[in-house]
Amino acid sequence: MDGAARIIGARTGARPARPAPMRRAIRARYDAAQTITENRKHWAMADSLSANASNSASVRKTLRDRSRYEVANNSYAEGILKTLANSTVGTGPRLQLLTASEADNDKVEALWSEWAQRVDLAGKLRLMRFTKAQDGEAFGLLVTDPAVPLGKVALDMRLVECDRVMSPTGPTLDQPVDGVLLDALGRPRAYQVLRQHPGDPSFAVTMEADLLPASAVLHYFTPTRPEQVRGVPEITSALPLFAQLRRYTLAVIAAAEVAADHAAVIQSDVPPNEEGPVEGQAFDTVELEPRMATVLPQGWKLGQMEAVQPTTTFPEFKHEIINEMARGLSMPFNVAAGNSSGYNYASGRLDHQEYFRSLGIEQSVIERVILDRLFAEWIGEAVLIEGFLPQSFRSKRPILHQWFWDGNEHVDPEKEANAEETQLRSGTTTKAERYGRRGRDWRVESGQRLAEDLVELEHTAQRLARARELGLPDSVVIQEKPAAPAKPAAKPAQDEPEPSEKETADAA
Repeated sequence: MDGAARIIGARTGARPARPAPMRRAIRARYDAAQTITENRKHWAMADSLSANASNSASVRKTLRDRSRYEVANNSYAEGILKTLANSTVGTGPRLQLLTASEADNDKVEALWSEWAQRVDLAGKLRLMRFTKAQDGEAFGLLVTDPAVPLGKVALDMRLVECDRVMSPTGPTLDQPVDGVLLDALGRPRAYQVLRQHPGDPSFAVTMEADLLPASAVLHYFTPTRPEQVRGVPEITSALPLFAQLRRYTLAVIAAAEVAADHAAVIQSDVPPNEEGPVEGQAFDTVELEPRMATVLPQGWKLGQMEAVQPTTTFPEFKHEIINEMARGLSMPFNVAAGNSSGYNYASGRLDHQEYFRSLGIEQSVIERVILDRLFAEWIGEAVLIEGFLPQSFRSKRPILHQWFWDGNEHVDPEKEANAEETQLRSGTTTKAERYGRRGRDWRVESGQRLAEDLVELEHTAQRLARARELGLPDSVVIQEKPAAPAKPAAKPAQDEPEPSEKETADAA
């Protein structure tokens, strides 16, 4: 560790050495650690590079370029990433404040919702989630929008491509990570952001960059190794699979076209030195009329090319390779393929549990990396505007809050409703938990339900008064709900002998 960083609990004083106990040497062998002829080529590319050296600028650029190309030309790759972004973000997170004043909470939540709509927060979060899977990382810059009128929060989040976050001079000893300056504890303290995209036609050769503090940059990526600073595409391991699926699909189509067309080979039994009735050169082409029989010259034979292609295994191959491509994203096959024809209800529920769990984890990362920081910046600017926030929010730090996301609809609403009713009666769940799973605030929903009940009671009272004026019975307005059908009594077991007195005593 650097001299400025201190390991908690580390001791600097030397301890007296104690004699080492006698131990018997143990020889252990791992098959995977043996380099033999069969696995030499398979492990030839394994290395001992660090996380940042493995994810160098050139490596990340190559992976980004290939990932973007595949997403742009492979409908499955694009559909999987769009589904992932839509499932994670949905219509956007909703803020719920947890202070004592409900009225103040409602006012601030409404102000935040108005700001989120104006800056298109949900759309930017979906793009960041898509970009993180495609490019490996996404960057958002906290900026001030000069077009916002006075009296409003001018904070905004500007998204930039990760290509712009790089060092103009390349990695150095003082800055080993491209575009990121680290402090003594290995945390980002500043980012170098190019003023132009390196891929722009008008990109300047000077490569001018701005040094932005880490407090003004939102860096969204998922590290897979300790000390990793930059991200790589989440579909890196699946890139060869996407290419194989496209190649196999094109091969099957080509085989079908060969079988459908009159592709043939003309052979001649006439020796090369002898003059035949028709002369022809090697690899000449002859056009044949479709759906028409023809007569070949003497000594010539026509042989049609057979499309020897295992087209019957194409659905199985496609199923398995899509399943493998989506596994790295914790996405089940039916979601990745957009096809649940081979699923039953239990299988669909089981496969979706892990997918929904991974979505919840990703949402918590977005809350910590992006939303909480945005909310803190928004509050910090809002308190400077006179009369914008309630007085109770001008002194509290931090402000207790939580985020609600879109819920996941159940496939069978009737079963879900019965299960919720049973859990609420048994006390194994709460309304806050049940509404929270749907991305709703239980207080808002309960208040709305109470308001609807009051309106319904008022309408019922008005209809009763009108019916009585007309001399009609109350049953015209109020209809009793039919009683639930009684469950049939269990039939006594047939051919089951009565227990003897001895058996009854033994059972007691």
